[in-house]
Amino acid sequence: MKTLACVAVTVDEAEQALRDAEAARDAGADLVEFRVDAWYERLVDEGGEAIKPVLRLVREAELPCIVTCRPDWEGGSYIGAEEPRAELFEALLGEPERPRYIDVEFDSFRRSPDLAERLRAARARSTTGIIISIHDFQGRPANLTRKLLDLRDLQLADVVKVAFRARSVRDNLELFEMLREAHGPTIALGMGQFGTMSRVLSPKFGGFLTFASLRDEAATAPGQPTVSELLGTYRLRAIGRDTRVFGIIGWPVGHSKSPMIHNAGFESIEFDGAYVPLPIAGHDDAQDSYLSFRTSVTALVEDVKLGFAGASVTLPHKANLVRMGREMGWQVDAFAQACGAANTLGLVDGAWRVTNTDAPAAVDLLQRELGTLSDRRVLVLGAGGVARGIVLEAARRGAQVSVWNRNPSRAERLVLDVEQAAPGLRAPGAGEVRIGVAKPGSLGPAEALVQCTPAGMSGGEAEGELPIPEDEIRSIEGLAVVQETVYNPSETPLLKLARTLRLATLDGVEMFVAQAAAQFAMWTGQAAPAALFERIVREQLERS
Repeated sequence: MKTLACVAVTVDEAEQALRDAEAARDAGADLVEFRVDAWYERLVDEGGEAIKPVLRLVREAELPCIVTCRPDWEGGSYIGAEEPRAELFEALLGEPERPRYIDVEFDSFRRSPDLAERLRAARARSTTGIIISIHDFQGRPANLTRKLLDLRDLQLADVVKVAFRARSVRDNLELFEMLREAHGPTIALGMGQFGTMSRVLSPKFGGFLTFASLRDEAATAPGQPTVSELLGTYRLRAIGRDTRVFGIIGWPVGHSKSPMIHNAGFESIEFDGAYVPLPIAGHDDAQDSYLSFRTSVTALVEDVKLGFAGASVTLPHKANLVRMGREMGWQVDAFAQACGAANTLGLVDGAWRVTNTDAPAAVDLLQRELGTLSDRRVLVLGAGGVARGIVLEAARRGAQVSVWNRNPSRAERLVLDVEQAAPGLRAPGAGEVRIGVAKPGSLGPAEALVQCTPAGMSGGEAEGELPIPEDEIRSIEGLAVVQETVYNPSETPLLKLARTLRLATLDGVEMFVAQAAAQFAMWTGQAAPAALFERIVREQLERS
C-alpha cells in the first residue's frame, strides 16, 4: 500500500476550507485533514447546532478527509469541554460516507473514561476509521513504549499515530523502526527541523501517511513541508523500500538548494535515490560539535535498513568529516587530507569515501577562463575553509597565488599550511609552489581575483558590501577574471563592479553547480545534468 499524502488545513470558516481542500486535490494530495479545533469551539460557544457545519464541511470536501479537533493540552486550539468533542466524534462516525477518519488523542480516553465505549458503539455502524494519536511537542515521550502497549490493548485504533519533536537526526531512525515493527497501519513522524527526514522517507518504511501544508504559513505542526515540496522537490511517490538515502549535513540546512537539484537529478536519470535535509547541530566548543557530528553520522552509516549512501557536508562540519574519516579508516583522498576539510561522503564499491569537490570545481572554472593556471597570478580574498581549498588547488596546478585577509596573521598561517601541503600534491608539470601574503594597499598584479569571504552574501553581516574597497580592486594590474564563491545573490556587489570594469566573471552559482555535479557523479556513477542544476538554482534565486 502506498503512503498517502495528507494536506492539513486549519478551518476558520467552511468556504475557505473547502477551497483549500480543492487546491490540495489539484496539488496531488490523497487526503485532507480538517483541523476544526478553534472553529468548532466557536460554533459551540455560539449555541445552536454546532455539529451541522462540520458535517456539511466533510460532505462537500473535494477529497476524502480526516477530521481533527485537537485540544490545547495536546498542542491544539480547542479549549472547551470534552463532552462537545465526544458528541462531534459520535456524529462524524455516524456519517454514511465521510469522513474517512477521525483523529482522537490517546490521552482523551484517560480524561473521558466512557469515551472508548461511546466510540466503539458508534463505529459498529460506521465506515469511518479511527486514528488514535500520541503527540509530544518537547521531545520523545519517556513512556512511549508503555503508551503504545496500552493503545494496542484498547483495540479501537484503525490507525496508530505517533508524532514527537525530533531532537536529532537519530530520532528519525527510531521512528522508522517503529514503522517497520508496526502491527497495523501506522503514522510515525518527527516534528521540527530535525524531523523532515521522517516525513519524506515514510514510504520507504511503510508509513500509512505523511502530512504536508498547502502553504508555508499554513503548517499545523513544526517542520511540515508544503505539499509541493513533498511531492515535487522530494518526489514522495518515487520513494520505495530500496531507495538509497542521501542528504545535506550541516547547521543550519533549511536554506540549502541541494535537495532541489539532487532530487531532480535522480529523477532525470531514473536513479532510485532520495536527498533530504540532515541537520546536525554545531556547537561553540569544537569537540562538542565533532561529537555531535560523529554520533549522528555513525547512526546513519550503521543503520542497515536505512540505505544511507552519501551526503553533502557543509558548515560547520567540513573539518569534522575529515577527522571522522581518518578515525574510521575510511578512504580520505589526499586533497581533502591536505585541506583539512571535505564536503562529500559517499559509499563507493562498498567502501566509504571522503572527498572535497568544492575547490577543484572552483579552480576548474577559473582554468576554463584562463586557459591554463601555470604561472598565472591569482589573488584570493579570505583565509577560511573555502579559501584554503582554492589556494591549495590553484597552487598545486602551478598558479602564483597571493592571499589577502583582514587579519594578516590568518593569511600568513594559511600560506604556511599550504606551503607544507602543496608540494606533495603538485600537478604534473606545474613547477614550484609559489604563494604569498597580499597586504591592503599593495595587492600587486593579478590576472584573477577569487572572492572567498562572506561579503555580499544575502542575509549576512556584510550583505551589499564589497570585500575590499573599490579603488583597490580598480588598481589591480592585469586583472581579467573575477570569481565569486557566494551564490546568493547570484550577482553580488563585486560581480556588478567587475562587469562595469568589463572583466570576465564567474558567479557562485557556477561553482555551486560544479561541486554538486561532482558529488552526483560520485554517488550515481553517471554524469550529472549540470544544465538542469543551474536552471533550478537560478530560478529559485530569482524567486527569493
